[in-house]
Amino acid sequence: MTDQNPPARIGLVAATAAGRRHADTLTAAWPHARLVEGETVADALRSAWAGCDAVIAFLATGAVVRILAPLLDDKRTDPAVVVVDEAARHAVALLGGHAGGANALAEQVAALLDARPVITTATDAVGLPGLDTLGWPVQGAVAAVSRAILDGEPVRLIADADWPLPALPPNVRAAAHPESAAGPAGSGPAGSGPAGSGPAGGSAGYRLLVTDRVVPLDERTAVLRPPSLVAGVGASRGVPAAEVAELLHRVLAEAGLDPASLRCLASADVKADEAGIRSTADALGVPLVTWPATRLATVDVPHPSEVVRAAVGTPSVAEAAALLGPDGRSDDATLLVGKTATAMATVAVARHAPRGRLAVVGLGPGAADLRTPRAVAELRRAAVVVGLDQYLDQVRDVLRPGTRVLSSGLGAEEARARAAVAEAAAGRAVALIGSGDAGVYAMASPALEYADERIDVVGVPGVTAALAAGALLGAPLGHDHAYVSLSDLHTPWEVIERRVTAAAEGDFVTLFYNPRSRARDWQLGKALGILAAHRPPDTPVGVVRNASRPGEWVHLATLATLDPVIVDMYSVVVVGNSDTRLVAGRMVTPRGYRWQS
Repeated sequence: MTDQNPPARIGLVAATAAGRRHADTLTAAWPHARLVEGETVADALRSAWAGCDAVIAFLATGAVVRILAPLLDDKRTDPAVVVVDEAARHAVALLGGHAGGANALAEQVAALLDARPVITTATDAVGLPGLDTLGWPVQGAVAAVSRAILDGEPVRLIADADWPLPALPPNVRAAAHPESAAGPAGSGPAGSGPAGSGPAGGSAGYRLLVTDRVVPLDERTAVLRPPSLVAGVGASRGVPAAEVAELLHRVLAEAGLDPASLRCLASADVKADEAGIRSTADALGVPLVTWPATRLATVDVPHPSEVVRAAVGTPSVAEAAALLGPDGRSDDATLLVGKTATAMATVAVARHAPRGRLAVVGLGPGAADLRTPRAVAELRRAAVVVGLDQYLDQVRDVLRPGTRVLSSGLGAEEARARAAVAEAAAGRAVALIGSGDAGVYAMASPALEYADERIDVVGVPGVTAALAAGALLGAPLGHDHAYVSLSDLHTPWEVIERRVTAAAEGDFVTLFYNPRSRARDWQLGKALGILAAHRPPDTPVGVVRNASRPGEWVHLATLATLDPVIVDMYSVVVVGNSDTRLVAGRMVTPRGYRWQS
């Protein structure tokens, strides 16, 4: 995604003065990028390859290919490579498009150099999610299954549970009767019989499994490893890392569980600095989460120990920590492997149920270039998008093939919120969209009233209509300001009137949302009258209609001259405070920095 941070160490290689100028542009923006020198350009490129997480070469593509070809090893560990031409017209993601992050880097380079990103990975070219871009480890016949997805071949999706996957194209279909992708944990590697003899066996078709179990792989099966497992670890002081790691891998193997699905290791707070546990977590690439003994002691476990209670204040470390997991929710966890011990280490493993994902996304005021990259990323990550029909029309070109769209009209806000929460509660990845910022007079509030602990909620801020209007008017929001909706559909007018009066008495710059409609034609005049009683008649007032959308219109007036008839529901009204003035046709509310000096 284009909103992710650039790699930590970026090596720049240039052969000409023009290339060095372009490199200077990047180093000015990215302090962690540096120009790599060498006796020859080839030496510099090899040095950058060996010492950096990503390489940006201002060279001919053919030359880069010839120099780097002998150095290629594994796309999961090789650095990303982006090639930029002499005139900085194109930024080509050459190597490591997905795994190395070259696709995202090419887009970032292009944005800085005003170039065009060139992305040639097949899934990106047709708007499909690559299996290796979903954020989970993927194993097996990744290329073959990806190719089948691209070619429209039938692909069966078989998942142990309802994980919030992004939209997949129609040819990827969940099994009609979802069966476990493998046999029960503790029974050893599942599906070890002949192909087709059990859930892990296959017919001639392609399969995408989503499971934490060990399964046999073939040339038509790819396996996504969801972050479902938590290993609780207890240990004596000074336990060797090798002992912890060996025990953990043995326990997982005996249970038929894949370590790629480990979400974290968990232990007691007193073990937060235990080097053997921490280095095991680092080697696995997962965090170490610790809990106070008092919290661990609240978890019911099958094998409590009074000896452990006497030592650390809780009857269980490994089992209790495994059940609490990363977020302290033991009610959604199942203990798969009870505590298993060696001389100095103890391990237990729990599986945590997936939770649905609800992204509440602000689209901004309307213009595509005011929509944040994070908003776009969340729309493309969703399998279900819920929204007002006119807002959905703004983003249909962003959605991935296979995205399910739930559209409704004005007045159905509560129904939209309930629908989005219900979809997320069923384990899906959902985006609920609203204009501006979804938390400002929009969908976040009604949705979060219904969202419970079964759902992970992600808020994506957006540029509000007020901010877009303020930018068009000048700088009216330079000091304290208040937002007031004049719609009395959900708020009694008596309450609205008190709030407008408070803003007037406090001399706040005041912004009116929902200022006037055909059915509500008197409230704006009344509100302006309240403000006029507390500030001069020549106080500037700005009206912005359709900010950043077709038909954009800006009007400047004063409290004495504004005619409410020109205002409608597509407008934002901004009333200055007693210090706001017009400067060269722009509203300006002084911040008062000169007072400080």
